[in-house]
Amino acid sequence: MDEGDARRAALALPEVTERSSWGQPAWFHRNMVARMWDDERLTVRVEDDGERLALVEQLPELYSTTDHHAGTNLVLITLATVDAPTLGAHLAESWWWAAPPVLRKRYPRLGPPEPA
Repeated sequence: MDEGDARRAALALPEVTERSSWGQPAWFHRNMVARMWDDERLTVRVEDDGERLALVEQLPELYSTTDHHAGTNLVLITLATVDAPTLGAHLAESWWWAAPPVLRKRYPRLGPPEPA
């Protein structure tokens, strides 16, 4: 996977557009959904800091973090390691966590599954 793959997947999400953020391509609806951190890694949102830390601990070849991300719900995904379904799932989840209530209501299929 590469930046082009991330771009196509992000722009396929509802109401997402591209603009620059800190000199890197980024994808927004009303808030930032994802942003290229550098040439190799994509920043996405997860539910909370606990999930961010767990992902980095469980799969350090795929997920990473920096001091800048400490205490946030942002994790870095290594594009050379991620597969298309995983990237798509992370972008949809990131879309959801960045979405205001009006967008969550409009696109409930992008949210986490309902508890059984």
